[in-house]
Amino acid sequence: MSPLLIPVILAGGKGERFWPLSRRQYPKQFLSLDGTGVSLLQGTADRLLSIAEGWENLWVITAAHLAEGVQQQLPHLPLANVLVEPEGRDTAAAVAWATVEVAKRYGESAVVGFFPADHWIDDRSAFEETLAAGVALAQEQGAIVTLGIQPAYPATGYGYIEQGEAIGTFGSKPGYRVARFTEKPDLATATEFVASGRFSWNGGIFIFQAGVGLQELSIHAPEVLTPLSESGVAAYPTLPKISIDYALMEKTQRACVLPVHFGWDDLGDWNALSRLLAQDPQGNVAIGTHEHLDSKGCVVYNDRPEEAIVTLGLEDVVVVRAGNATLVAHKSRTQDIKAVLKQLQDQDLDQRLDLL
Repeated sequence: MSPLLIPVILAGGKGERFWPLSRRQYPKQFLSLDGTGVSLLQGTADRLLSIAEGWENLWVITAAHLAEGVQQQLPHLPLANVLVEPEGRDTAAAVAWATVEVAKRYGESAVVGFFPADHWIDDRSAFEETLAAGVALAQEQGAIVTLGIQPAYPATGYGYIEQGEAIGTFGSKPGYRVARFTEKPDLATATEFVASGRFSWNGGIFIFQAGVGLQELSIHAPEVLTPLSESGVAAYPTLPKISIDYALMEKTQRACVLPVHFGWDDLGDWNALSRLLAQDPQGNVAIGTHEHLDSKGCVVYNDRPEEAIVTLGLEDVVVVRAGNATLVAHKSRTQDIKAVLKQLQDQDLDQRLDLL
């Protein structure tokens, strides 16, 4: 018998905006960013174990160079449940391959859910209730369900989902057809979306019956599904690099959204620590030793317990001391860390100094 839901954790990301703490072999999902010592991947697995009814029904899909790290972080996870991608082809390939494998083991009526490994969620009970509602919606309506996060502010770095026709209540949660997806709008548009009350943030969590997912992928993304169905992981070099949002969610007529109200954060860059951690009276947050005079709104991460980071008269600055690199950036520029990493690669500093 299958459990209510077969969860698949998407754990192949790079987490580059958390450099220099996040590195190629030890990316964001392996990190603990709240000072507890529990990594984001471990926290995600722990949240899903109850609804999966144990480790034997929990799956992870990850990159080849991260597979060993996944096993170290999740030692109870069966090796057969770790799907190892030989190269990154974005989320459409990951979702399609995992769905094929879940259908083989559990049958096409099994409900599969996809969960990013690097998100923070604050209310486990509400999260589990929402997943149960998502399973009911997927089963009763043959829906491809996405969880829509209640917007806390008009963010321009997230995609948005517009609620369409109401289709009923599942558990205690109302469900809606998806009217449209919008990728990362400008501030004016995002403000309008939030004010309307009809839009949710796209949290990147999807739930559907395996057979429904395979059918819709065969219609809208055969260039992804067909090679995987025929050749499995060997097909990866031939697959297009495309996200599941573009390949399937924006095309299918079965997309439904389940608005959720638990605390959520995708921890996209160092600014997220200001939302995750307790702030001092001046609005600073820190992991590790940080002393300051007249500094306000700073984010400090210090991985050396025997050393101190001292700031004087700084405002809205990120300071990260990790390994052999130190990052100092204004909070408004943390989205540009990827550009800095490319510059390091162009100058060959990543190889000479082992910075990535």
